[in-house]
Amino acid sequence: MLNEQLARDVGPDRIDIAYEIRGDPAHPLVVLVMGIAAQLIHWPTGFLDALLARDLRLVRFDNRDAGRSTHLTDAPPADLPAALGGDLSSASYTLSAMAADTAGLLDALGEPAAHLVGASLGGAIAQTMAIEHPARVRSLTTMMSTTGAPGVGQVHPETMRAVFGGPPATTRDAVVDRALRAARVVGSPGYPADPEAIAARAGLAWDRDHDEASVLRQAVASVASGDRTAALRRLDVPTLVVHGLADTMCDPSGGRATAAAIPGAALLLLEGMGHDLPAGLWDRLADAIAALVRRAEG
Repeated sequence: MLNEQLARDVGPDRIDIAYEIRGDPAHPLVVLVMGIAAQLIHWPTGFLDALLARDLRLVRFDNRDAGRSTHLTDAPPADLPAALGGDLSSASYTLSAMAADTAGLLDALGEPAAHLVGASLGGAIAQTMAIEHPARVRSLTTMMSTTGAPGVGQVHPETMRAVFGGPPATTRDAVVDRALRAARVVGSPGYPADPEAIAARAGLAWDRDHDEASVLRQAVASVASGDRTAALRRLDVPTLVVHGLADTMCDPSGGRATAAAIPGAALLLLEGMGHDLPAGLWDRLADAIAALVRRAEG
């Protein structure tokens, strides 16, 4: 059951952040940072349970422009093709602002620091927070993400066409159908997902919020943030990089480049894993994250 709360006036931009916190306050705090177009509910409940079973306390939240957190509806329209072509004038914020939101949520919770786990764009946000707010990050886990360098971690062209092609989804049923179609393309071939669970999550996401324009704002923010490689090389934080070898949304070269850039980072490459968090890997991922947290705490 979702026990959602709202933190108001968070971070330098004084936005509202919807979040949920679970677990024993005596356990190490792990902040889960979700990816583009995703909400806090896109962290699977079974994965949360696996982390909680390993004596971790969890916070999951909606990024700005997602779910029930603040949407920047007054921002100029985001032009992704122009941004990809080098014109970043339509960016209303960058990943630095999203990292500052995450640090601001820690302030709202009265927490000086936490262990960060980011997925996809959330991995890039977590990396940015480790770069720009190093005192707030006790360990860093970046999953199915990349460095921002243009030569690595790119979406495969056929995946781009399959997931983002066609008319916009403007009804609940269309959004659910799109989620099912995307899962067939970017999901984990070695760990097939439950279509009913995907449909239920997509429907719940629609019920909580639907804002197609916000997805473009997040995408342009990512492009506008550029290459983090040089800054990642200066990090001094226990780090785990996780990437599926079957990921066509963010090519595994992104994970390899991330691990190569961060000093001492461990790299976990998983056969059969795509761009999702399949049930068959929840325990393995939770074990790896918990081991990193214990090392950092020790």
